[in-house]
Amino acid sequence: MKKVILGLAVLISSCAVQKINKSFSKSEVFEQGHLGFMLLDPDKDKVLVDINSDKYFIPASNTKLFTFYTAYTVLGDELVNGLNYLERGDSLIFWGTGDPSFLHPDLKNQVALDFLKSQSKSLYLLDNFDQVKAFGPGWSWDWYNYYYATERSAFPIYGNVVRFDKNEEDSNFEIIPSLFKNRLKPEKNENWKSYNFERDRYENLFTYQQPAKWEGTFETDIPLVTSPEMTAIWLGQELDKKVTLIKNDTYLKGNPKKVQTSAADSIYSQMMKISDNFLAEQLLLLVSDQLNNTLSTADAIAYAKENLLADLPDEPLWVDGSGLSARNMFTPRSIIALLGKIRAEVPLEKIKAYFPAGGESGTIRNWYKADEGQPAYIYAKTGSLSMSNALSGYLITKSGKVLHFSCMMNNYAKPSSELKKELEKILYQIHDTY
Repeated sequence: MKKVILGLAVLISSCAVQKINKSFSKSEVFEQGHLGFMLLDPDKDKVLVDINSDKYFIPASNTKLFTFYTAYTVLGDELVNGLNYLERGDSLIFWGTGDPSFLHPDLKNQVALDFLKSQSKSLYLLDNFDQVKAFGPGWSWDWYNYYYATERSAFPIYGNVVRFDKNEEDSNFEIIPSLFKNRLKPEKNENWKSYNFERDRYENLFTYQQPAKWEGTFETDIPLVTSPEMTAIWLGQELDKKVTLIKNDTYLKGNPKKVQTSAADSIYSQMMKISDNFLAEQLLLLVSDQLNNTLSTADAIAYAKENLLADLPDEPLWVDGSGLSARNMFTPRSIIALLGKIRAEVPLEKIKAYFPAGGESGTIRNWYKADEGQPAYIYAKTGSLSMSNALSGYLITKSGKVLHFSCMMNNYAKPSSELKKELEKILYQIHDTY
């Protein structure tokens, strides 16, 4: 009898796999581009579905899975090192670690600010900004006005953005930080249905176009042009103290003391849930600082590839933290292997707290909804660039299994919503079947 039951279970499972494969192969949507998909049952170490899993795809923000794993492994889930400093007589020499939380409008961390305020010593900001290029390799020059391409820097301040916020009651904008109020100029435009903010290409000068009528709230973040000189000025204004910018590489070779600031947990959660490119980029700089007291995205990636990811099936072609670069390329089977490493080291409840949840939170709050009254069944990272869409993560079946999946879609001349609708049907089918 047991053999008969086992045979039926295998037959049912085989039929389910065939149906899922047919859902992909017979799809009029998926046949119009390049698709890679892999579905794994980790408990049985069994690949259930494999479509081009050994082919390289542009992952877009699926890159953040690699950034998350690297940061979680190196930095842990507690406090990050937010400030390096040396004491020399009556002087405090300090410099950035890449910590994105310093006066960030959402993370609102003031630990480093309070530390500097408490000092009776003269303050010197050590210029290590040349270690970090503002934009990643392969980023487009005309992204400068958009939050998704916020500049990277050695010492971020205010999240390297100006936030323009308007609630229903107030006729004026709240500008965070307020020191930029005199850098904003309105321009009326009857044709605009919403507010439109733009920054000068090279300066922190902002204009906005105001619609003839507007009801409700509005919020947008516009990237700042960063520089060591401006950072020293902004710091001085925040501290109400003189901050002198100095350049001396000898200090950078010392053994600095470190001020611990923001909880890594809060950075991971925001980075993953809303796919925050700026936080992803800065996390790799924090990793580099932790490893060797320098700021280098390339060094952090090289360390991860050699020490954390050498056992992946295919070498990651990995150049930035966020996935904005089309030079990143991964295979679905390598992402599946990475998801397994994450599961082995990160408790499932933490994964659920970090990852977007289908129908509930983050970038998939409007997609992959569970049946009414049921908990989310998809916890996964999205990815979206021109001609590139991806979704990789964990799928919980109705029987309680946790399956790992990676779907990568490149070169589709279709709206991403059509790809998501098609994938939504198949993922629900998997959820309902296993």
